[in-house]
Amino acid sequence: MALKTGTQAPEFNLKSTGAKSIDSSKDLKNKAFILYFYPKDFTKGCTAEACEFRDQFEAFRDLDIPVLGISRDDIETHERFKKEHKLPFDLLSDPAGEVCKAYDALVPLIKMPKRITYLIDRDHKIAAVFSDMFESKGHIEAMLKSLEK
Repeated sequence: MALKTGTQAPEFNLKSTGAKSIDSSKDLKNKAFILYFYPKDFTKGCTAEACEFRDQFEAFRDLDIPVLGISRDDIETHERFKKEHKLPFDLLSDPAGEVCKAYDALVPLIKMPKRITYLIDRDHKIAAVFSDMFESKGHIEAMLKSLEK
């Protein structure tokens, strides 16, 4: 079950592609953003979802809404995945699954990230959420509809 809309989004500080880290309380202060959790780089569903975010990226960029993907994969794997699929957004590494757990995006027994997408508003509250392990395209459509409101 995902975090509910209106609740405060947990803060995080994770290593990111591009040889940097992203601290939500500093780097995203007063900024709305998309945070999407996914199971694993280079898998069919995760690749489809990342490529859909890539293909729709201009709509998010035009609204000044950064897109960030999070999985438990390491940075080296993220860098290869980002390069191979020409992803214009950063991927964050959560190897211990702590941020995934804080966002209720971790399957308990197998510790694999769920496929959950959050729209975080400027006050860092959950503005919208879409959770579906098998519908990768629906995550992007749901976020675009939420931004239209």
